[in-house]
Amino acid sequence: MSLRFGQHLIKPSVVFLKTELSFALVNRKPVVPGHVLICPLRPAERFHDLCPEEVADLFHTTQIVGNVVEKHFSGTSLTISIQDGPEAGQTVKHVHVHVLPRKAGDFSRNDNVYEELQHHDKGEEDSPEKWRSEDEMIAEAASLKKYFQ
Repeated sequence: MSLRFGQHLIKPSVVFLKTELSFALVNRKPVVPGHVLICPLRPAERFHDLCPEEVADLFHTTQIVGNVVEKHFSGTSLTISIQDGPEAGQTVKHVHVHVLPRKAGDFSRNDNVYEELQHHDKGEEDSPEKWRSEDEMIAEAASLKKYFQ
């Protein structure tokens, strides 16, 4: 069964966790290795559109996934971000949380991660030739899925 992520149809093979109200998937164009997304199952456009149960599940899932990707990708910290609305950089009209495992020196200036998030999926930056292969995404999802079985 495929899931919706805004205008995108998500194949089950790239989803590594599904809860009662949320799902986690690998990113087709990660800013850093291990950059994943957590989304509510219901395609709500903005954070304020979520009901309290969806917010609780989304953040609980984010916490669990964050712990896993930080360890799996040998991170020492996490950047957790929601771009809520077009002026905040949201390009897919479906609430989603970016979880990025971080390491010392992964950006020359630590806060450059936010600039990278702002531009990584816009215009020329979001062309299919810059995406990972489906096989790479499936392999990453399979390796993360093992932590949740």
